[in-house]
Amino acid sequence: MPPCHDFILEEASIEQLQAAYNEARLTTTQVVACFLERIQQTNGWLSSIQETNPDALLDAARLDKERSSGRIRGPLHGIPYVVKDNIATKDKMETTAGSWMLMGSRVPRDAFVVSRLREAGAVLLGKAALTEWAHMRSSNLSEGYSARGGQVRSPYNFTVSPGGSSSGSAAAVAANQCMFSLGTETDGSVVIPAERNALVGIKPTVGLTSRSGVIPETRHMDTVGVLGRNVKDAALALDGIYGIDSRDRFTSQQRGKTPRKGFAQFIANKSVLKDARFGIPWESFWVRNSPEQNLELLEIVQLLVQEGATVVNGTELEGQEILVHPHGWDWDWRGKLGFPNESQYTVVKVDFYNDGKSYLSELSNSPIKSVEDIIRYNLDSLGSEGGIPGVNAGFLGGQERFHESAATNGIEDDIYQSALSFTQSTSRRGIDSALGNNGGEPLDALLVPTDFQQAASVAAQAGYPLVTIPAGVNKTRTGMPYGLMLMGTAWSEATLIKWASAIEDAIITNRGGRALPEWRDSQRRVLPIVYE
Repeated sequence: MPPCHDFILEEASIEQLQAAYNEARLTTTQVVACFLERIQQTNGWLSSIQETNPDALLDAARLDKERSSGRIRGPLHGIPYVVKDNIATKDKMETTAGSWMLMGSRVPRDAFVVSRLREAGAVLLGKAALTEWAHMRSSNLSEGYSARGGQVRSPYNFTVSPGGSSSGSAAAVAANQCMFSLGTETDGSVVIPAERNALVGIKPTVGLTSRSGVIPETRHMDTVGVLGRNVKDAALALDGIYGIDSRDRFTSQQRGKTPRKGFAQFIANKSVLKDARFGIPWESFWVRNSPEQNLELLEIVQLLVQEGATVVNGTELEGQEILVHPHGWDWDWRGKLGFPNESQYTVVKVDFYNDGKSYLSELSNSPIKSVEDIIRYNLDSLGSEGGIPGVNAGFLGGQERFHESAATNGIEDDIYQSALSFTQSTSRRGIDSALGNNGGEPLDALLVPTDFQQAASVAAQAGYPLVTIPAGVNKTRTGMPYGLMLMGTAWSEATLIKWASAIEDAIITNRGGRALPEWRDSQRRVLPIVYE
């Protein structure tokens, strides 16, 4: 990436960019123009940006004028970002979840998180592509693929999964198309793409960030998260979006549980690690992760010990045998064993029916009002939307999850209520018991391999936060990055950010910064892509 008016914009932090603004070395207009040029240069390869904001330069000029008059809104003033295309923006851009069926629909207002960032002075560059309908439509699809956006590619390797469903949000930040991005997570959809693009990903407690104006899957697990190239950038972005929103009743639960001056104030360096107590839930998560990757991650754990941290092994989740699927990620594994009353998917498919209908009801200029309408559109658009299995390489499974959701009619029956109670109570008890060291001296956080996706699934059911940081690159043909994840209890973002930044500092000091993209196999356009 060439310099932007003699400023090295590639891999620059928000703090560095603000310093350049304050020293009058750059204007927001210049930076936005450089990022738009970067998108033009790289997006034909990555398909990470679904569309750019035609008003981005106008917004930048307005913010430059404010700065020149002495008004600086805060640390995000003039900072360019992108949002996932399931987050509503009431402007000249579309909000479609990657599907053609919502093209031309009009949202009633900005999503709450977007309105917060506009108030903070951040500049919206565009919409990021995603796994269509945030991976809700099928269990057999190409991660990062949508009818409207095509296949998102990771700049690290074009032939394997970029992670999803916030695929474009991750690839865009990794490829320096923007400073940070917003994604959404129901079950792994922020932390997994963050990991696979060597990024920091923060998945907040459900209720910390509003979901109003976000195309939903389930109100009990959905959360808006942030992706950045370092912990401080991600924390500053989180500061820009969290808060109580009258249109999302879950956000009222944060009252009295969030820091008065935001989360970025908790950024720390490695010197604080001497006071840290971390747990390793080995049998719950680590033992099922890649042995080769575990060896690399344990080198980082040993580094933390050398920096003074206390690391306790064997801090297992109570009930892990019913929380953790031993054979890969599957959010209906309990249902397939004959226990739908213990399955998170029992909750998801009912919630999607109801929450989706609620979102769609607010759209104007759209005939799509229900899951049944979604199914019908996909059947009428087989070539592009793959409404039946085997027609579209991006959607090999068709849309079986939509059919399963429709079959529920949105009825919150006894099985639904039981599944909701069971999944929430067992997952929360499991994580909290491990953090409590099962009666021993309590821990600050659990350390988990991000690549072990079932860990994110447990946190999803609990509604608990996660923070993943870059840890290294797999020594396989793929060269894909992997991460180390911190898991905590509800509303523990400040704690997780503190320790994540300290660990990040230790890694950078001893092993160097995050791995930069190598653009492997950039001439290949395989579809579907594999998770490897």
